[in-house]
Amino acid sequence: MQQRIQIGACSFKQLFLSYFITLSSFKTPNHSPLLQYSLLSLSCYTVEKMKMFIKLMSFLVLAGFYAGVGTGQPLVPALIIMGDSVVDAGNNNHRNTLIKANFPPYGRDFFAHNATGRFSNGKLATDFTAENLGFTSYPVAYLSQEANGTNLLTGANFASGASGFHDDTALLYNAITLNQQLKNYKEYQSKVTSMVGRDRAKEIFAGAIHLLSTGPSDFLQSYYINPILNRIFTPDRYSDRLMNSYSTFVQNLYGLGARKIGVTTLPPLGCIPAAITMFGGAGNNTCVERFNRDAVSFNTKLNNTSMYLTNKLPGLKLVVLDIYNPLLSMVMNPIDNGFFESRRACCGTGTMETSFLCNARSVGTCSNATNYVFWDGFHPSEAANRVIANNLLVQGISLIS
Repeated sequence: MQQRIQIGACSFKQLFLSYFITLSSFKTPNHSPLLQYSLLSLSCYTVEKMKMFIKLMSFLVLAGFYAGVGTGQPLVPALIIMGDSVVDAGNNNHRNTLIKANFPPYGRDFFAHNATGRFSNGKLATDFTAENLGFTSYPVAYLSQEANGTNLLTGANFASGASGFHDDTALLYNAITLNQQLKNYKEYQSKVTSMVGRDRAKEIFAGAIHLLSTGPSDFLQSYYINPILNRIFTPDRYSDRLMNSYSTFVQNLYGLGARKIGVTTLPPLGCIPAAITMFGGAGNNTCVERFNRDAVSFNTKLNNTSMYLTNKLPGLKLVVLDIYNPLLSMVMNPIDNGFFESRRACCGTGTMETSFLCNARSVGTCSNATNYVFWDGFHPSEAANRVIANNLLVQGISLIS
């Protein structure tokens, strides 16, 4: 993927290229040129990114990553995905719902240009995460035909487009509720246990990274458009309601043996193209600031609740993964992050289309989605997902160690 980079500024592409070059340089017989290039590329780092580089390099050395390069041995035994459309790998294909993405132009930049049900032109952030962790395949959609046998031993994807922290959100769109995703996960555990035995299965579940990414639908597809909820709850009280659901979910997941959990924050809700179109007012082309304030407030509660749960549940590693700031940076400074367009999405007019409204007949769909932060009215492009995933890797180091 090509990304334009301003002179004097570093992208995360450079950051990760540097550490891979650094690692590779020590395996090359004449490693000096590679190492020199790696160190030279560090000259454009900000202090913050330099800290990230040092932290990540230190971890990779301590974890023995260098020794395992090329061996096909992932850093964790399994990757479990739960949440909404941002991480749905095709479960909604098997649901009677309008919230689907198993048709063109979705997936046009994925392997074999295949529309798998991913709400993007290509890979999801969780696909890149699987690659970063050393897996040779992606967690299979649990409702798909591929979710059987040894395919399940390295994880599974239980996410469903239009799901949310609160089950009522999913029920509005006949998506898979978070509670049902948990039930499906319990069923999955039984299948894995029957294959490898109880002791090994417990090791897999305890060592696996469990990623939860949900929440935007609770606001954009429920609270903000539901006058009843608007009257009953302030945004602050509504966030408290979602926190109760989140807390219960984590404790139930912990009860099933999960010990490594990562949960993503809300993105900058007010900067999503469809949100600007629906709520920004006529002629407005900027982020809806009150939505962003709601997201920041929610994310603060998410951090506080997660700290409480970490202290309450022995042995739990629970990491809040910030996607708000990386995505906001891409929206506000697209050129610096390798993009040209951050207000309009690639699909159709780029202002609203998503799911069935983003289709092969959508007029105006761009030819090169790598220039766009958003693929459709709600979801990031593959290029943006790569940036998000690189950020998640740095933030989630404690889940790997």
